[in-house]
Amino acid sequence: MKRLLFVVPVLAFVGLMAVFAFGLRYDPSHITSTLIDRPLPQFALPAVRDNHGLATADFRGQPMLLNVFASWCVSCRLEHALLLQMKDQGVTINGLDWKDDAADGARYLAGNGDPYIKAGNDKSGRTGIDLGVAGVPETFIVDGKGKVRYKFIGPLDASDYENTIKPLLARLRSQS
Repeated sequence: MKRLLFVVPVLAFVGLMAVFAFGLRYDPSHITSTLIDRPLPQFALPAVRDNHGLATADFRGQPMLLNVFASWCVSCRLEHALLLQMKDQGVTINGLDWKDDAADGARYLAGNGDPYIKAGNDKSGRTGIDLGVAGVPETFIVDGKGKVRYKFIGPLDASDYENTIKPLLARLRSQS
């Protein structure tokens, strides 16, 4: 009986250590998307600003980005300057203003610069749910046929653009 009182806690400790060791190998920033290699879900969103809204049909013809943002998002401000630079370098970016009033989104873009060709307002968050958005910012790379090829969670930085986004866009353009 005394031996059992010693062995059970030791086995429990070893088991717990194994669980922790396995957890250290898991990268929480790598979240796969069920949309990879699948078409964007169907949506048609009203405009954030005075031009056309955003719809699934807008993601045809060339590879481009879909950037999910919101005026209330602090992290979105971190990547905004990079998005403007990417636009200046010829990257096509469409925006989805998630769980936000269109007027607030329009003020955000007017005050900070507008990197988007088109921007749609998803005030209800329904389109974001269909895309699997967990929070903002998130960026999707969509090929010229409207299929999602990559999903990036969090604010993009220059390294992410140079090492991941730019090469993938170049590869998708060469395949078109």
